Amino acid sequence: MEDDKLTSALDTRIGVGLKPPRRVEVLSTMAGRRRLWTLEQKLALVADMEHCDNIAAFARERDVSTALLYTWRRELRYAVEASQMPPRHDPMFVPVVGPASAPVPNDGTVEVEIGGTVVRIGRNARTDLAVAVIKALQAGQ
Repeated sequence: MEDDKLTSALDTRIGVGLKPPRRVEVLSTMAGRRRLWTLEQKLALVADMEHCDNIAAFARERDVSTALLYTWRRELRYAVEASQMPPRHDPMFVPVVGPASAPVPNDGTVEVEIGGTVVRIGRNARTDLAVAVIKALQAGQ
């Protein structure tokens, strides 16, 4: 009966027995291929990449992934676009998601509860007035 017992998930009964490993080598000092890039290095590589015709060859020469170069270029583009946008000084409201059991007003009003006080802000309320009311409630606590 012992001969019918599988000794491994790879056992195919072809007569090859399990052998213990001869040598185990632990590579504890290796950090892998992941490298840390400084912002200056990223900017320099992206700048050099813009003057290159063959991005794949450029990446191979510098031992960097092409996908990483494209990601850095996209992130730089987003940062430049964000820095060129005018600053917003007026407060922005976002929808608040509450418990499913809470009734949702149908007329477009927003309910804000601060310290037990409920304020209902209508759809046509001025933003500066709503902010002033909320700040006054917060200051009263």
